[in-house]
Amino acid sequence: MNLRKRKRGVSAEVHTSAMNDIMFFLLLFFLIASTVTNPNVIKLLLPKSSSGKSVSKKTIVVSVTKDLKYYVNRKEVTIADMPKTLASYKTLATELTIVLYVDKTVAIQDVVQIMDISQKLNIKLVLATEPK
Repeated sequence: MNLRKRKRGVSAEVHTSAMNDIMFFLLLFFLIASTVTNPNVIKLLLPKSSSGKSVSKKTIVVSVTKDLKYYVNRKEVTIADMPKTLASYKTLATELTIVLYVDKTVAIQDVVQIMDISQKLNIKLVLATEPK
């Protein structure tokens, strides 16, 4: 008489070591992808233009939001301090260009103020637009 228990079928095992590797590579991919993207902290709706050119010289980014908050290279600046701030950047580089990002709902007078400041400091100014 055989009193030993017989094995009924093969036991199923799941090896998850390969899944750990896959999850690690996915996490690494998303971390690298998130650092490559250019996070634009200041959300603006730019006007559209069909004839646009890119600027390759030393540039300063000046942004004006719809709430009339002024930013120079993502740092908030008041309109009264704008000439002093731009003059400090002018001393750092000889050929300087301001790229002006303005929300399309901002009045033209507020844009002209920035244009006047750049004209007085002899800094080239380019208005940023979105392609159509």
